[in-house]
Amino acid sequence: MNIDTATLQCFLSVASVGSFTKAAENIGRTQSAVSQTIAKLEYLMGKSLIHRGKNLILTNEGAIFEEHARKILAMHLEAIDLFKPPLLTGNIRFGLPEDFATRFLSDALVEFIRNHPSVSMNIECDLTLNLLDRFKNNEFDMVLVKMKSPKHFPDGVRVWSEKLEWVGNKNLVSVFLEKNKPLPLVLSPHPCIYRSRAIRALEDANIKWQVVFSSPSYNGAISAVKAGLGVTILSRKMVPSHLQILDNTILPLLKDTHISLLKNNEDNKCLRFFENFVLSKLRY
Repeated sequence: MNIDTATLQCFLSVASVGSFTKAAENIGRTQSAVSQTIAKLEYLMGKSLIHRGKNLILTNEGAIFEEHARKILAMHLEAIDLFKPPLLTGNIRFGLPEDFATRFLSDALVEFIRNHPSVSMNIECDLTLNLLDRFKNNEFDMVLVKMKSPKHFPDGVRVWSEKLEWVGNKNLVSVFLEKNKPLPLVLSPHPCIYRSRAIRALEDANIKWQVVFSSPSYNGAISAVKAGLGVTILSRKMVPSHLQILDNTILPLLKDTHISLLKNNEDNKCLRFFENFVLSKLRY
């Protein structure tokens, strides 16, 4: 049995976005080609890896396979990097939200710095709107940002689009709503995009709210929700397995979030290489 890296990348893209169509857009293939690739992979494995429905969800076997697929691809990229003859040099100023650095890119950034010691890196975490302002002022070469629509930055590179979810204790929410008490919220401070979207959705639904915990830290917010202090909103990919996603019969529907990379200098070879490296880690 042989499984090539293209098949692994296709599977991981589907697992990330929960859609054959969106996965096809991300990896530059047709929807039918992606569907056929997954079907062939399941045939080779002798197991169903994905539940087909309105949203594609990994089976138990699929979740196990995803972990191994990520390790295989990481080793594949590491091996390629080790034998690249040209020494990569340059300066990169990279800005990104703290939650992405914590959840997805911390190990990847360490890997890049280790493999390319001649590249001078300056990495800063901040809220998206602050990152955008500083990017426009030429304080960053590249930023990873959250936005309402990819149309807002047509020159950006789309990383993924995903549904925003209410996350927290269902019983806690029910008690507050039944008693018509302000819903306790765990949110990042102003000017967080997710904060404004959560508050706008609640006010449009005439639901009272109160921010009980405010922190720019992803781990801090997760700990507060786990402790039962309140509810928060996260993109589906950001929701840890030990927290509960609330269905939309309880709280108002949230629109999708869109993640994009913006960069200032198209002629910077070092920056282009780093961009491809970041995309490989986030998309797969």
